[in-house]
Amino acid sequence: MESTLICVLLLLNTYINSGHSEDDDGVAKAVLTIHPNSSQIFSGESVTLRCVIQGGGVTDREYRWLTPSTDQCPQKEHECIISAAEFSHSGDYRCLGSHQQQDSKWSDAVRLTVTPLPKAALTVKPNHVFPGETVTLMCSVGSDSIWNYQWYKDRNDNVVSQSVRHTITGDTLTINGATVNEGPYWCQGERESRPTSSSISDPVTITVNALPEASVSVSPQGLLYSGETVSLQCVIPDYTDWMFLWFRENQQFPSQTSKSITFPITQTGQYRCEGKRRDHPRWSQPSEYVTISVTAFPKATLTVKPNPVFPGETVTLMCSVGSDSIWSYKWYKDRNDNVVSQSVRHTITGDTLTISRAAESVHGLYWCQGEIQSRSISSIISDPVTITLNALPTASVKIVTPQGLLYPGETVTLQCDMSDYTGWTYRWFRHNHHLPSQTSKAIDITIPITLTGQVGQYRCVGRRRDRPQMSYRSSALPIIITDYQPKTTLTSDKEDVFTGDRVTLSCTVESPGWKFYWYRHRPDSTPVTTASRYSYTLSRVSVSDGGQYWCRAGRGDPVYYTLYSDPVQINITERPVAVLTLQPNWTQIFIRETVTMRCDIQGGGDTDWNYRWYKNSPVVISFNTKPEYRISPVYMSNSGSYTCEGVKGNKFSKTSDAVKLTVSDQPQPVLSISPQWLNPGDSVTLNCKVDKTSTGWRFSWYRAVPHRAGLPSLSDKSYSLQPLSDNGTSEDSYTLIPAGPTHTGGYVCRAGRGDPVYDTLYSEPQFLWSGDLQPSVSLTVLPNRTQHFTSKSLSLSCELKGNSTGWRLKRHTETAWLPECVSTWRSITESTCTITSLDTWYSGVFWCESGSGEYSNAVNITVNDGDVILESPVHPVTEGDSVPLTCTFRHQGTNPNPKTDFYKDGTLIKNETTGEMTIPTVSKSDEGFYKCKSDEGESPESWVTVRAPGSSTSVLVAVVVGLVVAGVLLVILLVLLVRYQNRKGSCFNRIFWPPQPQRTNQDPQQDQGSTQGQAPDTVYTCLHGDANIYDTINSSDNNDNDVAGASAAGPSHVTYAQIQLKKLAKKKKEKRNYPKDYPVYSEVKTGKATAAGPVDVTYAEVDLQKRAKAKKKRETATPPEPESVYSLVKPYTVPAAAGPVDVTYAEVDLQKKVKTKKKRATPPEADSVYSQLKPRSCPGP
Repeated sequence: MESTLICVLLLLNTYINSGHSEDDDGVAKAVLTIHPNSSQIFSGESVTLRCVIQGGGVTDREYRWLTPSTDQCPQKEHECIISAAEFSHSGDYRCLGSHQQQDSKWSDAVRLTVTPLPKAALTVKPNHVFPGETVTLMCSVGSDSIWNYQWYKDRNDNVVSQSVRHTITGDTLTINGATVNEGPYWCQGERESRPTSSSISDPVTITVNALPEASVSVSPQGLLYSGETVSLQCVIPDYTDWMFLWFRENQQFPSQTSKSITFPITQTGQYRCEGKRRDHPRWSQPSEYVTISVTAFPKATLTVKPNPVFPGETVTLMCSVGSDSIWSYKWYKDRNDNVVSQSVRHTITGDTLTISRAAESVHGLYWCQGEIQSRSISSIISDPVTITLNALPTASVKIVTPQGLLYPGETVTLQCDMSDYTGWTYRWFRHNHHLPSQTSKAIDITIPITLTGQVGQYRCVGRRRDRPQMSYRSSALPIIITDYQPKTTLTSDKEDVFTGDRVTLSCTVESPGWKFYWYRHRPDSTPVTTASRYSYTLSRVSVSDGGQYWCRAGRGDPVYYTLYSDPVQINITERPVAVLTLQPNWTQIFIRETVTMRCDIQGGGDTDWNYRWYKNSPVVISFNTKPEYRISPVYMSNSGSYTCEGVKGNKFSKTSDAVKLTVSDQPQPVLSISPQWLNPGDSVTLNCKVDKTSTGWRFSWYRAVPHRAGLPSLSDKSYSLQPLSDNGTSEDSYTLIPAGPTHTGGYVCRAGRGDPVYDTLYSEPQFLWSGDLQPSVSLTVLPNRTQHFTSKSLSLSCELKGNSTGWRLKRHTETAWLPECVSTWRSITESTCTITSLDTWYSGVFWCESGSGEYSNAVNITVNDGDVILESPVHPVTEGDSVPLTCTFRHQGTNPNPKTDFYKDGTLIKNETTGEMTIPTVSKSDEGFYKCKSDEGESPESWVTVRAPGSSTSVLVAVVVGLVVAGVLLVILLVLLVRYQNRKGSCFNRIFWPPQPQRTNQDPQQDQGSTQGQAPDTVYTCLHGDANIYDTINSSDNNDNDVAGASAAGPSHVTYAQIQLKKLAKKKKEKRNYPKDYPVYSEVKTGKATAAGPVDVTYAEVDLQKRAKAKKKRETATPPEPESVYSLVKPYTVPAAAGPVDVTYAEVDLQKKVKTKKKRATPPEADSVYSQLKPRSCPGP
């Protein structure tokens, strides 16, 4: 209706605008066409409606449509396309065109009718089907035969193609050999004329039914034996008219087609059957295989209970053939053909034969055999079983207590014993008369005191509930009584014993079974003890345990006593004590030393003791007449806990307290040097430590020198060892005063003790180094720094400054020291080493060493595997110098100006952005450990050594110092003359100043007081006589002008003197050999002087010592500390322009030896006075 209204409005609008009537020939008319050109359209087809304006001549028109439903055709378009026609598209369609507001006439109505497609019908035969059958599917679309058909399976778009199982012929699809349910299936008709296809059919599913299943039954059931007849039956539960097929091991029996078959069986086999018929289904499912096993005839098994059997018992024999119950049984005795029949004593019931009232005739062999009479088969006969008839147990009577002789008045206990089994009850008989009140195993019989001789004969018999239930009666036991009371005999294994010993008393009596009573002091007192043993032991006796002892014995209840024994006297005294001492009494003993153990018996009276020695409890020496046990040499296997005891006959002393002997391997002392880097003028202390638990050592000190014949050497022959002193020291330290360049080098120590002397191993060498440059040679490092990066190169060289030769480069690390360059360093010469690629293990101290034992300065090289090192001076610096410190980075290019922190002794001192800092005027307070840190990392620490600047002295000051020294020496000489004016002979010193080689001074900033040469030559001059005065003069290594004293501007090397004055006591019979132990000495030390520089101050120290009297001892007494008087000359200022004067000092020790008594020591050749002049040592770091 809405479309009609729209059309009316459009017509009215056209009429008004045109001013013409509907029949005006000037108005064009619309013509509507349809394709396909048919009024019947099938659902799903495509339809096109086209609107054409006739006679208009205009192409750009707009169109309007009138349709059965709105929006079925697009407005303004001249075509309306319906892609898939539906029933809703049925109805009338009209259209018109419009151009410039001028409409054409409406077209005539065109009716469109939509008809549904024909539907395919699908049929299946047969359905249901059996496996292997053929299924036929037929498809039809009405009665029209012009259709072709398409087939689908599982999905309505999955087309079924021609194949082995699928055959398509016209409207038929044939499926061959269906086995399982299939589908669903669809079909659809197709043709060339309209409609081109039908609707798809409804789905059909093909159902496959299982075939009937055959099964085989066997008769008879159970085990089958060879030769038996077997019947097999094939059972198919569904359908009829079957023909049966039989198979054995998959081979068909062609002649067997019936439901049941019967045949004799001779071997094991597998059988099955299946059915066949004409109708549907034509086959059954084959049956499962049935295995028919042919079994050998079974063997009967015979069991007998009880066996053995006792007289009068019932015996049961049982026969079985497997677990089958269809067997009956036959019984045989003595022979396997002698059948046992039913009788009074033999009862047969099923598989059981019962024999009652067993007697001797029951004994023999028995068999059994099974049989199945319905099947006419028999089992194999059983193995024979022998029934044994055992005799009953025999009873016996014995006397339990008392044993042996019986005495009047005693109670006798009798016991009935059975030879076997338990659980007995008893019957007793006396003279064959039953004693009804006695039913226990043991009975007590009290013998009247008046009876003697035989008092009766006793028997017994046993009964029990279990088998056997009774015993035979025992034989008769006679009871015989003696006519007297027994007496005990007391003995002792010892009469005189020590406290703590063991004493055993033995009490004997003529018969056994007694309890013993022991008495002390009085026999009628309360027993000391009561025991069942005949012996009484007193363990660890004391004096109070001594005295007289008695014993007696008793037995039975009530107790029957013997007479008392005679008394025995026991005497007890205190046990002597063994005391073990170890000589020497050191807490620790080392391998190959000598050890003596002494065992003393305290309180042992006479001396006729022998000795036993024990180690860890077992006996080491079981018998020794001497109280000493010596082990020489001692080894580690001798370690242990030792005791001893004295032995005198069968008596022993107390074992001594244990003395622990610990034997250790030969010790190696540990040498330490402090300080290890030399500071000019400072003393250096050598410390030698042996195992802290050991004592009694005397220490020897050595300097490591180039290898020389005649001197002891290290194990690797790298150095020889030159003693620092003749006799060694009892202290474990040795001081070098003052220490100078001549003291640099290696040192070794060793300790010894005992007589003969036992020596330790030599210590590992330790080195004393100086960082100061030396006049003969200096060690140079390239790059010139102490810290280096790994993988970089390093060159070390010994630069010679004189005619000295034979220099070699040495290295010392924390773990080892190398005597020379190793080949892997690519050494150019022995005095030059180039390390092409550094590693951290190259870190250590390097120095140069000559063949004569001279040492250069030492350099401590640190190789860092990190990214930062600190560049600092290699050698000591002088106060007042400017000292640069540079922080160097492995990857310098990545951060050219890193922020850097500098630390001294762990404390931050400066921040720099350039990586460098400078100490403009260095002083002694700046000495210490330095390191740097940045974002790149942290460097190791390096020690910076600061030396005081050198001073120049004038000739005038040198003269003044010389006069002072000469004056001190003169005073000392006068004192010597006064003290020794009464001596028979005299000795004087001659000082030789040999020509000195020309030396070249080193770094002018070195300490000007250092000695730069070798040790001076020494000359001794002595007159005849028994009093000697020795003068040892060591010249300093000065330049020639220093020796002449004519240098006015150069440094003056000062010489100091140490003079020792000794006066020995009057000699006794024994002479002494310790000339160096207690000297009187004077030491004069002078500084250097220049014309204008400071002069060192001189001071003197005088020690006056008085020796105390020494008592006679096995070892030399330790001298007392000396009493000293010191004299000090303080600094003063020289007149005119002279500068401050340095102090020169002298030390004089005057010692007076005390009188000594006779000693074991060897006396010296003569009384001696020593005077020694030594050059002052050069400084070290």
